[in-house]
Amino acid sequence: MSRIMTVTEDKARSEVLRLYGNRLRIRVCGLYREGDRLLMVRHRGINPSDTFWCPPGGGLQFGEQTREGLVREFDEETGLKIEVGEMLFVNEFMEPPLHALELFFVVHAIGGSLRQGTDPEMSLDGQIIEDVRLMTFDEIKSYPPEEVHTLFGRCHSIEEVFALRGYFGS
Repeated sequence: MSRIMTVTEDKARSEVLRLYGNRLRIRVCGLYREGDRLLMVRHRGINPSDTFWCPPGGGLQFGEQTREGLVREFDEETGLKIEVGEMLFVNEFMEPPLHALELFFVVHAIGGSLRQGTDPEMSLDGQIIEDVRLMTFDEIKSYPPEEVHTLFGRCHSIEEVFALRGYFGS
């Protein structure tokens, strides 16, 4: 059964393509864990199902250092103030017309409070962040593979996520 796209979904998809489509981006992503749960952000406008869960993060701005960018992105998307730890791996995300090199780091919360944030690059009616929450690995894996970041297809537990090292193509 095909799904009819709403005006809001169409606006979000248009914003994503306008801002990020047909260009290579460098993204920084943070893996924040509380016990057996990992912090995840739900985006719309990324794929045909209009649901895409991934760890918080986003594109670096010109002249911005990597760790600075991750601190900024976490604050914008989640409300958490973080300290950036070890860099774990690089993932090449390629879902044409989107293409990004993603640098994944361990992060630790040092303040703030968890909330659903916004993406300042997006217009008010084109926001793509729909939810921010801590999820167990089983919750993450309960979604169809195309609705979660590809890194979760490489792992069978949250411990394996934090053990990933090296470069991964999409």
